Amino acid sequence: MSLRPASASDLLIDGKLIPGSGGVFDVINPATEEVIGQAADATVDDMDAAIAAARHAFDTTNWSRDATFRAHCLRQLRDALLAHTDELRELTVAEVGCPVFLTHGPQLEGPIRDLGYFADLAESYEWTHDLGEAKPMGIRNTREIRKEAVGVVGAITPWNFPHQINFAKIGPALAAGCTVVLKPAPDTPWCAALVGKVIAEETDFPPGVVNIVTSSDNALGAQLSTDPRVDIVSFTGSTATGKKVMAAASESLKKVFLELGGKSPVIVGEGADITRTTERVALGKMLNAGQICLAPDYMLVRPEQEEAVVAGLKSAASAMYPTLLANPDYTAIINDRHHQRLTDWVEDARSKGARVEVVNPANEDFTATNSRKMPLTIVRDVTDDMTLMQEEIFGPVLPIRRYDSLDGAIDLVNRRDRPLA
Repeated sequence: MSLRPASASDLLIDGKLIPGSGGVFDVINPATEEVIGQAADATVDDMDAAIAAARHAFDTTNWSRDATFRAHCLRQLRDALLAHTDELRELTVAEVGCPVFLTHGPQLEGPIRDLGYFADLAESYEWTHDLGEAKPMGIRNTREIRKEAVGVVGAITPWNFPHQINFAKIGPALAAGCTVVLKPAPDTPWCAALVGKVIAEETDFPPGVVNIVTSSDNALGAQLSTDPRVDIVSFTGSTATGKKVMAAASESLKKVFLELGGKSPVIVGEGADITRTTERVALGKMLNAGQICLAPDYMLVRPEQEEAVVAGLKSAASAMYPTLLANPDYTAIINDRHHQRLTDWVEDARSKGARVEVVNPANEDFTATNSRKMPLTIVRDVTDDMTLMQEEIFGPVLPIRRYDSLDGAIDLVNRRDRPLA
């Protein structure tokens, strides 16, 4: 079986691969800005059918009660995906715009292998725990703790490391005996849809256990939050959207699991190894163009350290650029909307007195082949009223702020770790 989409990938609903009721939408390579194909565009009716299928599978099949079978299906999926690694690597690089080397780790192969861990967990987990006997009021009782699947899981995932986050949600959910409706980001629909093709054609997953719904509309995921047939929503994304998910889910009192944005700082203390620190910060800001949850969002430095820190960042970036720029898939900003957001935040800081230093040692024309490629951009003399000190940046923009005491730095971090949105 070939995974290469001829024109449009399909939705996976109730065990069947079907076209989206809304037609198709374009899939764009962020590194080249070229349209590389189409994905199925689902509507509210498609999402309704997916939720119904997941509900039916959970309520009427033995899936939640047969851990051995669940482990078998998860291992089947792992092995089938590993057999398609070369195809998946090519498509992932094209859709995510990531460097090839990342697919040998967290962008592809690592998450696939994790499915084996979840399969092992399904079989080894202590589903029941005997608490022994008790005699309250002289009445003999046997007691045990029994852990059961929560039900239907609505999984809403972002675009930056789609395989890692898709499998981090559906893997444990399936191992626990839940059924799943996965709604991936519209920027990276193939990474999910092609997994659906493998599930439908190369595994024994019962119909409805896994449903994958791609759509050009981010708001379609809201159905998972409001529909009472969904028992838990697992969402990874922005804080602003996370608030909406939680508010919508409260109407049906469903469980919510949120992994949201924040303002992760690097505090450079007295006696810190400046070279080692700046090398790691520069790597975090340049790897995947800073579009990674592990990337530091800003730096806090003592006044006497600032020049050495900036020099270290520039040196580290200069050393990395030849390798990164030699790779035609050097990551660009995922879409025009996010690129414009980052550009606006830098200009907002500049207009309020910040110094902006672009690290481009070779005077490379980053926008010659792609208007969304960004060099490492250091922003100095930042103040609290600047948007980039309030919002998660998620890109190669690095604010640097001075601090006088460690207690003051910690207080600043605690106050800044509250995005405005």
